Amino acid sequence: MNTIFIVLPILTLLMFDLGLTLRPHDFRLILQRPRPVFAGLIGQIILLPLIACGVGHLFHLPAAFFIGVVLIACSPGGSSSNVFSMLAKGDVALSVTLTACSSIITLFTVPFIMAWTTNSVGTGTEVQLPVGNLLVQNLVLMAVPISIGLMVGMKWTQAANRIHNVLKRCAFPALILLATVFFLQHRETIIREFPHLGLCITVLILLAMGGGALLSWLMRLAGTERRTIVIEVGMQNAAQAIAVACSPLVFNDETIAIPAIIYALMMNVLLLIYVGAARKAQSS
Repeated sequence: MNTIFIVLPILTLLMFDLGLTLRPHDFRLILQRPRPVFAGLIGQIILLPLIACGVGHLFHLPAAFFIGVVLIACSPGGSSSNVFSMLAKGDVALSVTLTACSSIITLFTVPFIMAWTTNSVGTGTEVQLPVGNLLVQNLVLMAVPISIGLMVGMKWTQAANRIHNVLKRCAFPALILLATVFFLQHRETIIREFPHLGLCITVLILLAMGGGALLSWLMRLAGTERRTIVIEVGMQNAAQAIAVACSPLVFNDETIAIPAIIYALMMNVLLLIYVGAARKAQSS
């Protein structure tokens, strides 16, 4: 089974669901509280790809894995970060704003960052990136579903809430299905590379979370905002990274998607530990 036929519907539904939850006032937070919004966007858009490049070089990753690690790092924030922010008693409104803004901004930053990445891995690789195709795919699979969801949410609020309640229950099982199918198809490679690649991605996530905490400290943010920034910078949209890696219009290389699969696993484990620690610290 070609995983692209699983990941594309999942990504489209996730983006549509994100649009259902958005309202115009979510974007007003940029003007009302610019410091936490800028801290989160700097962490996601600038700091995280730089960390990924550094970690990729540190672990001497092969070209395909290096590209895959940078790809997940320059992807937008994952919609599940909103749930994690709520569980950590963070700033959910800030989380929603950052997820929405990063989803829009990365439509245009991902093609350029990935073009630079594929060129920087050297002439010894055959990996090619059609930047125009990637830009069009991002617009079709992300901008269009978000826009439709936003319009549905504004015009039919009650119906949008009912649809959202259904989709949010389906999102995690759908991602588990994707991960299971992908693992079965590439189990030998994943098992063989997991000790090295898994450690690399764990370091990436921990540094991203640490970077988010540092930015929050430099910006002198409140505790709820700090917890949200840590989660937002640490949780990226693995489904989009897999879609870009597997798409016949872009990389058409499932090996590049392997870091995103491992990232999705490690991301949830590490962020759940962080949420538990944050809740314990608040109750003590």
